[in-house]
Amino acid sequence: MAIAAKETANRRGGKDSIASYMRELGGRARAAAQAMARATTGEKNAALFALAQILGEESAAILEANARDLRAARDNQLDEALLDRLELNPNRVAAMADGVRQVAALPDPVGEILDLKFRPSGIQVGRMRVPLGVVGIIYESRPNVTADAAALCLKSGNACILRGGSEAQESNRAIARCIVRALREAGLPPEAVQVVETTDRAAVGHLLTMPEFVDVVIPRGGKSLVARVAQEARVPVIKHLDGNCHVYIDAEADVEKAIAVAVNAKTQRYGTCNTMETLLVDAAIAERVLPELGRIYAGHGVELRGCERTRAILPQAKPARPEDWDTEFLAPILAVKVVEGLDEAIAHINRHGSKHTDAIVTENYTKARRFLREVDSSSVMVNASTRFADGYEYGLGAEIGISTDKFHARGPVGLEGLTSMKWIVLGDGHVR
Repeated sequence: MAIAAKETANRRGGKDSIASYMRELGGRARAAAQAMARATTGEKNAALFALAQILGEESAAILEANARDLRAARDNQLDEALLDRLELNPNRVAAMADGVRQVAALPDPVGEILDLKFRPSGIQVGRMRVPLGVVGIIYESRPNVTADAAALCLKSGNACILRGGSEAQESNRAIARCIVRALREAGLPPEAVQVVETTDRAAVGHLLTMPEFVDVVIPRGGKSLVARVAQEARVPVIKHLDGNCHVYIDAEADVEKAIAVAVNAKTQRYGTCNTMETLLVDAAIAERVLPELGRIYAGHGVELRGCERTRAILPQAKPARPEDWDTEFLAPILAVKVVEGLDEAIAHINRHGSKHTDAIVTENYTKARRFLREVDSSSVMVNASTRFADGYEYGLGAEIGISTDKFHARGPVGLEGLTSMKWIVLGDGHVR
């Protein structure tokens, strides 16, 4: 496969050979990044449309590879949240292809010139959007990240090195073969997308410490993975550690809307970073909404862990422990707290949240505006489920990840998040 070294580090063995292997990948990625920076929008779109078509054509092969990964994962007793992220089905493969097409349909950010202005000297000064260069992406379980990451990196003119988890190795290889075929059909370097073949964890360490080859690293996975990347990286990192998301039902909420949002935010999928983990309810409306929510959650098999005031209304709820307010369950478990108004809700979110996604349900415009201003999260919502915090839903086509940092990129990272700005000056023989 052109996406990997001819001799993988697994076969050669040893720390030195893994270091050499990773440097080979890095050198090829750096060369491919130069070619990708010159690629035209037409060439990049041709590769993306070819990839979308090939993913459809190879759907059966991708699903067969994924079935092998799932069997191995169940044998290794992976938890349900990881199995959910790992599993592909025809709809998810079709969604991958659709996401690639959406990326192709988006405007090309590379070369865009912003804020071009004349200065008193007569020169024009502005900023141009340019690719980051080589993007390293480390991810667990989700094989769809292979297609999403490749599509976004290609459209933004970057090369990428992808290091998926060993549990998705067969799926990632099947998708990677589709990517290589699409790049070749479009006349672009197949080394623009390289998948790390070795499952040795030392490869991650090398990827994080090659600033001469890698410009930025994006980890997508569990908290331990992201923490390791943040600690060891010698290149910039775009990351979020966890998704402890909240929905606050205000005293002036529409009850029907509140129930719909609170149910969807928790039960639509359990193993995602934008799933609600804590429900906050204003005391003034708690007795109106909690009984119905308790009944619905029971039907979904959701375990409730409540404060004392919650348990007075929902005696079936277990007592919430202090650590529950800080936990990303990624499971059918929900912490529930009754609060005294908006101030307490905002204070709780800013203290216990992970700065990922938080929502308010209210019909009061002033309260909604306060919530939007004062909740310090990368996505803040009014009368909408936290499950919308997603690049696809935001119109990005797909996302490379979600950043809870405040610099460079924040929230779902799409095409613009994979570019940088440089200053440009236009003159006509001007001298100072």
